[in-house]
Amino acid sequence: MSRKAVIWGSAGFALLLFSTIVCISLGAARLPLSEVWRILWHQLPIVGDMVKVDWAVSSERIITMVRLPRVVLAILVGASLSLAGAGFQGVLRNPLADPYTLGVGSGAAVGAAFIILFGFHTALLGKWTIPMVAFATGLISLFVVIRLANIHGKFRLETIILSGVVVSAFLSSLVSFMVSMSNKVVNEIVFWLMGSLALRGWPFTVVLIPYLAVGMVVLFAYSRTLNIFALGERQAAHLGVKVERTRMIVLIVSTLMTAAAVSMVGTIGFVGLVVPHLVRLMVGPDYRLLLPLTALFGGVYVLWADTIARVILSPKEIPLGVVTAFLGAPFFAYLLRRNKNMTRS
Repeated sequence: MSRKAVIWGSAGFALLLFSTIVCISLGAARLPLSEVWRILWHQLPIVGDMVKVDWAVSSERIITMVRLPRVVLAILVGASLSLAGAGFQGVLRNPLADPYTLGVGSGAAVGAAFIILFGFHTALLGKWTIPMVAFATGLISLFVVIRLANIHGKFRLETIILSGVVVSAFLSSLVSFMVSMSNKVVNEIVFWLMGSLALRGWPFTVVLIPYLAVGMVVLFAYSRTLNIFALGERQAAHLGVKVERTRMIVLIVSTLMTAAAVSMVGTIGFVGLVVPHLVRLMVGPDYRLLLPLTALFGGVYVLWADTIARVILSPKEIPLGVVTAFLGAPFFAYLLRRNKNMTRS
């Protein structure tokens, strides 16, 4: 393990731990940091018995039943979307690619909205129904985007973002149409449009964990291959990489993580765009280091975005998607301008 990996990995874990404690402490009910530490420590097996219980029962319930599951879910969602963005950018060799700009997030939201509209929440696969349907529709939208980016039988990287924007706009109109069709579940569908972690407890976290775990394992296994992809598809093929197979596996796995995250908390844009770029600026383009740190810092990013969403106008709560768009849209504009200038030069 390189010295850079140890330094940045340790810094990332320390930042994640600090952010977790601070974000759990913030909210309508103000709780001291020391009390939060002791409540969390008390939940640990064996060593937790060493902590003296001198806090109110309501404080412990707020921490363990409301804030902690929300914080954990924010970390998992951030890691999922950030890894998906890194996978899209690596295999498509486009710095502007992410689940939001490629239309995958909107496609997943269409599937989730359809299931909610017709009341099939648990009719097919129980609690796995919405994630699996969202994955299917997200994958279909990705294939449509790739198809539109094919010109005369050749895959054009420079047109994939434009194709993604077109498909995303169309899918967003479908979701809006479904909203207009229903009066009973209109609030639930609108939730997918804005994104939020409100009222999301431990069951949602349990559903998301296996999707993220599978995605991490697969992408980490392809980290060296993604480094070769940076040289170009022709050079990668000469070095023995099965280009089409690798591209499809990475795209499918990235779509799976995106769909799982969207099905849990709604459409949250620009996370997969911002975080991989920031990590790349810090540690360089090596995917063996970039991927784990992207997951780590992605969790921190969404955790703080969600904290801002729920405390800045407390007791009112801003949708998480609004906060991430407010932070990510200017960054997207910067990358677009930078990419344009590099193309001219």
